[in-house]
Amino acid sequence: MAIEQIKMPQLGESVTEGTIEKWLVKPGDHVNKYDALAEVNTDKVTAEVPSSFTGVIKELIANEGDTLAVGEIVCTIETEGGSSEEIVQVKEAAPEEPTAETVKPAEVQKHAAPVEREKGAKARYSPAVLKISQEHGIDLSLVTGTGNEGRITRKDLLKIVESGEIPVAKVEQEAVSTPSQVAPSSASAPKPAPANVPVAVGDIEIPVTGVRKAIAANMLRSKHEAPHAWTMIEVDVTSMVQYRDSIKNDFKQKEGFNVTYFAFFVKAVSQALKEFPMMNSMWAGDKIVQKKDINISIAVATEDALYVPVIKNADEKTIKGIGREVNELASKVRSGKLKSDEMQGGTFTVNNTGSFGSVQSMGIINYPQAAILQVESIVKRPVIMDGGMIAARDMVNLCLSLDHRVLDGLVAGRFLARVKEILENITKENTSVY
Repeated sequence: MAIEQIKMPQLGESVTEGTIEKWLVKPGDHVNKYDALAEVNTDKVTAEVPSSFTGVIKELIANEGDTLAVGEIVCTIETEGGSSEEIVQVKEAAPEEPTAETVKPAEVQKHAAPVEREKGAKARYSPAVLKISQEHGIDLSLVTGTGNEGRITRKDLLKIVESGEIPVAKVEQEAVSTPSQVAPSSASAPKPAPANVPVAVGDIEIPVTGVRKAIAANMLRSKHEAPHAWTMIEVDVTSMVQYRDSIKNDFKQKEGFNVTYFAFFVKAVSQALKEFPMMNSMWAGDKIVQKKDINISIAVATEDALYVPVIKNADEKTIKGIGREVNELASKVRSGKLKSDEMQGGTFTVNNTGSFGSVQSMGIINYPQAAILQVESIVKRPVIMDGGMIAARDMVNLCLSLDHRVLDGLVAGRFLARVKEILENITKENTSVY
């Protein structure tokens, strides 16, 4: 018999760690190769970790809620064949005089309590941990990690940020208290205490899931780093509504899915992005990256989370193609089958807030993108037409949030005006969904 290790996989090109959301197996269970072992949460997506072997689950190294770096061991599987030497490799070398407490593998012991690093030992930090510590001014030498061998995880730092008690180096604290020093940096400024919410009889306390924590962290980062500006334009989509309504029944019968207004909006936005490529950009510190591909992120909500799958190369797709992809991605989100790579690579977000009846909203930018467009409800309103005549028209508000480091009002205004022009000229005579 041999003991094989299952390690945390890399679930995306920029993913450095994952959180065990739920174990789907227990020790003693027999699994086949490619069977799902656990649900793992990364930024905004829950994916399944498959087994690389056929055998029996020997040990669950990580607990539910633990955050592990890519490559760290999550569990072990006992397989047929191999030698006893392979079993030894799973365990750390025992001390010269082993005791009863050292019989268990070190991986199991590490979750019992946070492990202190030896003084002088060189610490290793993941890119995610370094980024969060730099953003919030956290002195990592003052943090006790709960990961492997006392390793500091992203989860440890997010807890610290949520608590508001940011550990700052002693030298910096002394400098703050010395009148002769310059003003302290924002990182060492007093942080607000965590909210003390009284819980009364009948109140319901809802645990915060890994997905919800990831959403909160990304939204906080976007608002903290990107200076948001906001603008709105109203569009007369009467002709578009009439065209779509005239073909919807035949389209559904022929294609098997509905052609929605949203597909028309996504197509118009992707067309305008080709003409105003600066809108399809991202802030990168010392430079702005203008993306070549136009990949539209769309927001899809479930009962307890928000997912942002991506329509790749939307500018190359027809209205029918966009509609089909929107339908398929939304179905995957709601059935829990959305894959991590289907949420990667977005360059601009279009959010269908109108589906909830909203007529005006201010979206938070989907970091690191530079803008998000909220498509509001289409509402019939009296409008004064040319010549002074009043008519009932189908009107919609388009609300744009933009990162003012990347975009200015001029380009944003011209972009919205172009989207408006495209939408107002969609008619049965000059537009095809194919």
